Parts: sequence; C-alpha cells; structure tokens
Amino acid sequence: MTFLHTFSIVAFDEKNNQIGVAVQTHWFAVGALCPWIKAGVGAVATQSMVEVSYGPKGLELLKIGKSPQDTLSLLLSEDKNKDVRQVAIVDAQGNIAVHTGKKCIEKAGHITGKDYSVQANMMLNDLVWPAMADAYEKTEGELSLRMLSALQAGQSAGGDIRGMQSAAMLVADCKKTDEPWKHLILNLRVDDHSEPIKELERLLKINRAYDLMNEGDALITENKSKEAWEKYQQAAQLAPDLEELPFWQAVTLADTGRLEEAIPIFRTLFRKNPNWKELVRRLPASGLLRDDEEMMRRIISINE
Repeated sequence: MTFLHTFSIVAFDEKNNQIGVAVQTHWFAVGALCPWIKAGVGAVATQSMVEVSYGPKGLELLKIGKSPQDTLSLLLSEDKNKDVRQVAIVDAQGNIAVHTGKKCIEKAGHITGKDYSVQANMMLNDLVWPAMADAYEKTEGELSLRMLSALQAGQSAGGDIRGMQSAAMLVADCKKTDEPWKHLILNLRVDDHSEPIKELERLLKINRAYDLMNEGDALITENKSKEAWEKYQQAAQLAPDLEELPFWQAVTLADTGRLEEAIPIFRTLFRKNPNWKELVRRLPASGLLRDDEEMMRRIISINE
C-alpha cells in the first residue's frame, strides 16, 4: 500500500472543452500514481492510501458509459479498504464524483463545485481544500492556470503536513476518438523538488513557449510573417534562456526563404554554442531544411 497523502483537483473547462487533473504531495513521483486522464472520457485523482487501479479502471468504466458516481460506487464496492481511500472523478461532461474515506488521515476533506472537485488528506489544517476551491473559482483563463492557482492556494493555506516533494498536471480535450493520445494537451511531472509547485509553474511557461513556437511556424508556412514574429517574440519572453526555440525559428525562416531574417538569429546562437552550426549541416539530409547550396554556404560561413 502506497502512502500517497496529497491535495489535488479534477476539473472540466466548459469554455475550452477540456478536462484536467493536478496534484502536489510530499511523496516521490506523484505523477506516476495519482493523476489519470483520457481525452474525451475523463480524469481521476486517486490518493491517500492510494489504490492506483482506481485510475485506469475508473477511466475504462467512464469510457463504456458509466457516470462518475456509478464508476466510483462500483470501485468502492470492490475495495475492502475503501475507508482509507480518497478518490475524485470528472467526466468529459463535467459530472463529478468524490469520496473521502472516514479513516483518511486528518486533516482530510473535499469540496465540489460546478465542474470541479478539490480534495486533500494529511493536511496541516482544514483550510487547504476550501482555499483551493476559492482560488479555482476566482481565477480566469486556461484550465491549466486555474488548476495551478488552486495548488498554490492549497500550499499557501498550509498544504501537506510533511511538506513538499512532487507535483503533476494533466490536461486533455473532450473529443472522444480512437486515438486519445493525440488529444492530450498537457502532461507535466515534477518528481522530486524542494518547491514542486513553483517548478510546475516554470514548466507550464516553457510548455506554452513551445506551443507559441509551433503556432509561429504554422503562420510562417502561411506567409503570415508578422503574426508569426509576434508568436516567436511571445515565446522568447516566456523562455528567454532557451536556445532551442530561436534555433528552430531561424531554421523555419531560412527554409521558407527568409534567410536575411534568420542570419542574425543564427549568428547569436553560433556564438553561444558552435554545435548549433554543426546541427544545421545535418538538417538537409533529414529533410528539415532545404538542400540549397548557396543558402547553406551563407549560414555555415556566419562568424567565420
């Protein structure tokens, strides 16, 4: 039996048609045990004296049409240790079911609201889950940011009595298909960190930066250079220390005939790390950059 005492949130975002689950605890690699999700189906948080099978089994029951409450009732009916379990389920329509066993270590409890549930056990005090609910309801924007706000509020209110160690967040859209992995929007884990929620926030920014880069690349292929540049700039502001993002920006610009715009970016990168130049040499053979002799000569000659 794994002692996964923690606080978490499961939620449905009607506006963006997304489902999500986020969690923080003083236990190693919570992302491998507590949060479960399947696009178009639902999300599960299984914690306390955790029974991991509630995650995959719960999702399978939701997939065949069971409601969250029927799913939870069935899982609990087969569990002789249900009194030490804490489980929350949300489906792709925003229906909620949650259970806090009477033997969960204090302080323990949960609150359900419209399209979400927050739950916690072994907390320093009983202010944690109310603070999470309040923060989630008051925060606007993307589901990931609202769930992050809930975790931050829970920690600020007292959090896990043992402290902090790991965190995780999963977000998927609510489109039910035979390829749910294509609709997993976010899959972030912080397995061991002194401040896992802060690290999760940092990873969210990096994830958003990469999304913006991809959006910029798509706009470049549509000859919308101004709009693409705005996306690239937003990405750079979110992750200013990452060399990877401007590198692929420069590659995309060069590949689409905007070499003059790409050269200053390449110049800066090559000064920082000459290996980027060697990587450019290898890209045409993989079809990731036009095999244009003159273009390649100009790029390789930068800073020489």
